[in-house]
Amino acid sequence: MKFDLVLRELHRSENALAQKLLHVAERHKVDHEIYHLGRDLARWSQDHVRRIAEIAADYGQDLDHEPKGEPGLPHKVRERGSELMGRRSGVALAMLIDLREVYTMAAGVSVDWEMLAQAAQGIKHHDLLAVCQRCHPETLRQMRWANGKLKEASTQILVS
Repeated sequence: MKFDLVLRELHRSENALAQKLLHVAERHKVDHEIYHLGRDLARWSQDHVRRIAEIAADYGQDLDHEPKGEPGLPHKVRERGSELMGRRSGVALAMLIDLREVYTMAAGVSVDWEMLAQAAQGIKHHDLLAVCQRCHPETLRQMRWANGKLKEASTQILVS
């Protein structure tokens, strides 16, 4: 079985998605929805990292149970820059790019959850399937949020 490969990739991808969401939240702090909801959605991915690490032990994987932490000084500098720049057009375009990256990253994570769930169902591994059924809907919600924010902001940003 090759569950270890998918679990390792999913662990890496969820960590990367959490970091990206935190980055986007800090970078666009002046948009309160992006800031607060982005941080909440990042916590979901951090929780997924822990759950993946727990279940990965059943497949001989030793994955870190702790997700990557808050960004360091460079992020704090970007956050302050975001506050100072407000909603300038360059920052607005950067927001679209950031949201697009969140969407595509979440889509990749979603595919991994789907593959893992199908395999778990096939071999009747109920614990693994339960983790997939718990985490995958949250990943889909992360994707829908990024897509919705893109739809909301694209016209105004691209036309102005």
